[in-house]
Amino acid sequence: MIETYLTMTALLTNPAHAIRRLGIVMLMLHAASLDARAQARVQCGYEPLPSGFTFEHVPLPANNDAATSARFSLVDGRPDRNGASLAALHDGAVPLNEDDPARNFFFQAGSDGGRFIVDMTRNLSIAYIATFSWHRGSRGPQVYTLYAANGLPSIFQREPRRGTDPTSCGWIRLARVDTRPKDGSEGGGQHGVAIRAPSGRLGSFRYLLFDVEPTQRHDPFGHTFFSEIDVVEAGGPPVTSMLRPLKRVRRTFTLPDASCTFLLDATDAPDLVSWAEKTLRSALTAWRPKITALLSSTDYMPPTHVTLLFCSDMNAPAAASGGIIRLNATWFRRELEDEATGCVIHELVHVIQNYGRPTRNAQPPAPVPGWVVEGIADYIRWFLFEPERRGAEITSRRAIEAARYDGSYRVSANFLNWAVTKYDRSLITRLNAAAREERYDDALWQTWTGKHLPELDKEWKHDLVRRLPPTH
Repeated sequence: MIETYLTMTALLTNPAHAIRRLGIVMLMLHAASLDARAQARVQCGYEPLPSGFTFEHVPLPANNDAATSARFSLVDGRPDRNGASLAALHDGAVPLNEDDPARNFFFQAGSDGGRFIVDMTRNLSIAYIATFSWHRGSRGPQVYTLYAANGLPSIFQREPRRGTDPTSCGWIRLARVDTRPKDGSEGGGQHGVAIRAPSGRLGSFRYLLFDVEPTQRHDPFGHTFFSEIDVVEAGGPPVTSMLRPLKRVRRTFTLPDASCTFLLDATDAPDLVSWAEKTLRSALTAWRPKITALLSSTDYMPPTHVTLLFCSDMNAPAAASGGIIRLNATWFRRELEDEATGCVIHELVHVIQNYGRPTRNAQPPAPVPGWVVEGIADYIRWFLFEPERRGAEITSRRAIEAARYDGSYRVSANFLNWAVTKYDRSLITRLNAAAREERYDDALWQTWTGKHLPELDKEWKHDLVRRLPPTH
């Protein structure tokens, strides 16, 4: 009251100063009223697997919210040229997969983030604000500070650039958002955030300012893939979504020695649960310890959590990334009595190999030749797990002539089996350790066998020809 009295008195002597001072007082009163409602509450949802943006406390992305017709504009920072424009943040659509840059807005790699504004074009009574993101790695989590304003003319700065505290020029700090996992992992997956008042509406604002930070300072690509931003009007029309709540179908099982827990997500293929719980579970229980022992190395512990995710939108039969094995549901339905189980064993090998993991010196790991990676996986599958299927045999002169040790997959598996049998029974363990520890070099083959790879290649094919049945 005293502050207001002094300001009104000053109108008689210094009108310009008094008008600005009155604006500051009004801003303080507005902030105080927000504080009286206990500030905004941030609710976060996270799913490491594709979940259709279905979260417990965050509504589905809307396609008719007030942000649909709002004006989005960049204040500071450089958008990544591989991403979408800000328009992607209020088009009601979401990405089609976990790495869909054309449907996400994100800042340029190596930059320090940036700021953008949402102009609702009028003061709007806001029920809640929601933000959504999706990426398999460090671009999944969200890190930003949200400010709001209704544009008081005497002190308001519409586009405060980095280095200017928005609260000094007419903005109110609504919320600080940080959805990064507390355990230090990348937090890849789907993230949703809902910013609300503890009760009632969030407030009446025209402008929203997002001050976005990188999710990782040491990773130049640690910038959030923002998929959608919703602003829902209090008392406005009911919001709708292009998505439907997802009913998940999940099972978990832990190995008898508690060394690994498998999560089966069959949301896209509930009909495959029975096969997975019987046939696949039995194979994984028996073979995960065997693969771990064969692919051991100094001071290495394999992942203790592995996810098996059936997908309906894959082209390849299966793929492993980190601790997630994606399985093509359509392909698996055809192969349940044939290649399905062996295919999963192959991908489990990749999870346990874990080549390319971060090193203590934080330098990018040295690449391992693809024929080594896939050759080891197919060696374990075809010569150890299911040798009776003879899936990696080379049985014709024409195939032998075309074969190369680095032919990858089954061909390289055949070469590795020959080298193990003829030269060194511990060769796979040695080869894996060298690959995992970033010291693989073709010259190691001379150390292990006494011969260079080209010599081994020639000798291997010579032995293959000798084993062919005689021709008449």
